[in-house]
Amino acid sequence: MVDATHIGLTGGVGSGKSTVAALWVEMGATLIDADALARSATTAQGAAIPAIVQAFGAEVLTIEGALDRDKMRTLAFSDPDARSLLESIVHPWVGKLITQAANDAKTQGANCLLFDIPLLVASAHWRTQLWRVCVVDCLPSTQIARVVQRNGLDPADVQRIIDAQTSRTERLKAADAVIFNDGIDKTELALRVREIATQFGL
Repeated sequence: MVDATHIGLTGGVGSGKSTVAALWVEMGATLIDADALARSATTAQGAAIPAIVQAFGAEVLTIEGALDRDKMRTLAFSDPDARSLLESIVHPWVGKLITQAANDAKTQGANCLLFDIPLLVASAHWRTQLWRVCVVDCLPSTQIARVVQRNGLDPADVQRIIDAQTSRTERLKAADAVIFNDGIDKTELALRVREIATQFGL
């Protein structure tokens, strides 16, 4: 198993983090996507589903038996205790899946692991596991505009999502490098990603 570089990637909703992650992958990084792993744990027959049903009841599931993310999002925003309870169920599973995915990638020879973790700054655990942290940043108004266009949400709902996330100030404090993804095209964004990736040893 090789000793791969561990890079953390984070950013607020609508920051363009997924686009940046894809650019890192094009450069040779192996992506460990916490959101994708969380979804796998909450699909029908997912590892976290039994505990979720025990905590919230079957009404938070879809007909297929997966977590109904829209229902759960509504409940979490209206009830902070519900959100904390859901996180206490899902996060340990996601942590196990991230560790397994990273070990598998290193066994296969990956030399740079990119951990895309929305809650990276909020969790002291992750900062100790990472060599460098890259934050994708943009103006809050840009976040709202992008998510409204992408998901069709009401601007007020997007603002509530932003408010529930780690603050922009806290994310920037945690950054070893910042990609300001606002008012630029993908070509310029790719140049900025390449510059930082090179500085980080990719």
